[in-house]
Parts: sequence; C-alpha cells; structure tokens
Amino acid sequence: MKNQLFSYFVNNTGALTMQDILLNFLIASVIGCVIFLSYRLCHSGASYSARFNVSLVMLTLVTTLVMNVIGNNIALSLGMVGALSIVRFRTAIKDPRDTAYIFWGIAVGICCGVSEYMTASIGTAVVFGMMLIFGFVRKNERFLLIVRAPRKSEEDIQHIMEERLKGYAQLRVINSTETTIEYIYELSEKMIKKLGGQNEITSVFYKNAEVSAVNLVCQNDEINR
Repeated sequence: MKNQLFSYFVNNTGALTMQDILLNFLIASVIGCVIFLSYRLCHSGASYSARFNVSLVMLTLVTTLVMNVIGNNIALSLGMVGALSIVRFRTAIKDPRDTAYIFWGIAVGICCGVSEYMTASIGTAVVFGMMLIFGFVRKNERFLLIVRAPRKSEEDIQHIMEERLKGYAQLRVINSTETTIEYIYELSEKMIKKLGGQNEITSVFYKNAEVSAVNLVCQNDEINR
C-alpha cells in the first residue's frame, strides 16, 4: 500500500506540453481582458483604480501559472499550499465589489490552469452579465451638515432646522463653547436634492442666521468632499 501511494505521488505529475501551457495562458489572457473590461464599465470616478484593474489581469495569469505547475501532482500541490500559507497579503479594498473581482480572477486562473475552458467561459459570461446588472448600483451616500455660529444664533439655527429642513435632517452632535456652538446633522443625497442642492441649503443659513461657517461633508470611504 505504501509503495502504491509513493508511486502515485511520484509518477502522477500531470506534466503539460508546451502547446497546452500556451493555450492555457492564451485563454486566461482573453478572459482576463473581459474581467478588465467589466471592472472598467462598472466603476467610474474616484472608485476606479487603473492599477487595481491591471492587477486583476495579472492575478488571473499568475493563478494560471501556479495551476500549470501543480497540475495533478498532489505532493506538489501540498507543498505549494504550505509555501503560500506563510505569505500575508494586506491589500486595502476600497469597494466591496473589488473582492468579487479578485475571486473572479482567481477562479478563472484555476479553470484555465487545469484546461477547463468551457467552465471558465460560461462562468465568466454569467458573472459578467451579473456585474453589468448589479455593478451600476450606487449607494445612497450620507452627508454631514456642519453649522458653526455664535451662541446668540442658537435659536435662529434651530428655527431654520425645524421650519426649512424638518424631516430631512437628523441631529447627530452638538458641540458648544462659551461663545460658539456647532451643530452636526446627517442628510442623505436624496434629501439634499429635495432641498434644492448644496447652494440652497447653505444660503438658507447665511440669509436667516448669523453663522460663521456651513460645511457639507460626504461620508464616503473612498473620498471626502
């Protein structure tokens, strides 16, 4: 029994021919470009990272390379798992969708590395279609409305919030000193549009109260504006 297992590990190397290796990389490159295109279409503005997009194609090819080396060799696969387990990857993911793209690239690389072209193609077509459908979903961003004013304008600010912004803004923080006071309200992007936009909101305070500053800050992990 031991001799049979040893013979299986040694002889079952699953070596690929040069033609097979080139075909694996060719298919992986084509599908990697599809992943590249999908990421480019589903991301825009500050959320799009060209370097991350290129790394998705490289990830697909590197995974294909690893699978070409492993093949059907169980002993080599166990050694590869042990070697990779000591490597720690700490890449900041700005968008939760980026995780899906990373797994997509790895899955395609695995399929192409074992010459499962049909599985890789069908899976890519399905994921590409789903990304086009759900990839354009935009989150309803939250904004912080920060109003700073002298203490004597406290009643004026509260009156504005009750009369003009009633039901649209939620009070989160009140900071005060002996001479000044600061209100922090939370609004959604839809609320701001209903109120006439950023300029309309700020002008309401400047016209009807003695305020020193009005700031509107987007609560966004990607960028604050």
